[in-house]
Amino acid sequence: MTSRHLAITMGDPAGIGPEIIVKACVGLRERIASGDLRLLIIGSGAALDGAKAALGSDVAIPQVKADDREWPNLCYLQADVEGDPIKPGVLSADGGRFAYKAIEHGVRLTQAGRTGAIVTAPLNKEALNKAGYHFPGHTEMLAHLTGVRGSVMLLAHGNMRVSHVSTHVALEDVPKRLTPERLRMVIDLTNDALLRLGIAKPKIAIAALNPHAGEGGLFGRQDIDVSAPTIAKAVADGLDVVGPVPGDTIFVKLRAGQYDAAVAMYHDQGHIPVKLLGFQVDPATGRWQELSGVNITLGLPIIRTSVDHGTAFDIAGKGIANEHSLIEAIDYAERLAAGAAASKS
Repeated sequence: MTSRHLAITMGDPAGIGPEIIVKACVGLRERIASGDLRLLIIGSGAALDGAKAALGSDVAIPQVKADDREWPNLCYLQADVEGDPIKPGVLSADGGRFAYKAIEHGVRLTQAGRTGAIVTAPLNKEALNKAGYHFPGHTEMLAHLTGVRGSVMLLAHGNMRVSHVSTHVALEDVPKRLTPERLRMVIDLTNDALLRLGIAKPKIAIAALNPHAGEGGLFGRQDIDVSAPTIAKAVADGLDVVGPVPGDTIFVKLRAGQYDAAVAMYHDQGHIPVKLLGFQVDPATGRWQELSGVNITLGLPIIRTSVDHGTAFDIAGKGIANEHSLIEAIDYAERLAAGAAASKS
């Protein structure tokens, strides 16, 4: 049962965000009608209406104001003033502007307690920067808006939960990002997230940075000098942490249920296995049929989950985008919000 609305930010209105939001609202219609789920869509009203019209959907999403005392179970908040029409699949500064403003509203409402969490549809980094907001992506923008110096990306698909020591950095800079302080922060935040998801005694595996965990120092010493002592300290503090586990086997073991989560050292090490399982492809056409997986930002003073895919400008406005990742992100936001509330009671 969701006691407060979840803020659903549209992302870039030129992407598939408006479409998957409308489809998710239709799919979750019964839960919304019963009050079991409450959603506040934040973005472009014009894009939302356009998606409803394109899909032939009659789902009612009335407009509200941020300071309204009460909101209906399903409603939308205009993120900013409309400019020239934003066309599906067309990159523009207005698309980036709406993406930022929607996040800004969502963060403020969640910080104020009006919404219980923020769930984000995808934005386009080029459009965001074109609008004057110079962030590499959602994670860095959220850290800025909430005043957090460090945060952690956790990807989830089924029992594949993977957090990251580093994400949007050059591969040559990854070893410098692996410090005892950063690794321990990632371990602690991952453990806390698993507890809030209802896993009573989480077991976390740490991926090796180097092939074969450095092979005794032949292929690098980071796993020996940084990761191993940090893992040992976490174990001494009562956490169930193992590693460093070689990167070519850790995710097979994670999928087999030997761990509750894994910590990846860098972006592609963690993203590839999750997306390989979450993105289903039609072998006849080569088109993605399923886009499953959730991106969760840990270390923020608010709960934030997101779809694990991009704006897909190439299919925006065609009515074929898949909403399953958004529904998964909503589910994770509910579970984390419930876990956070339980931990405070």
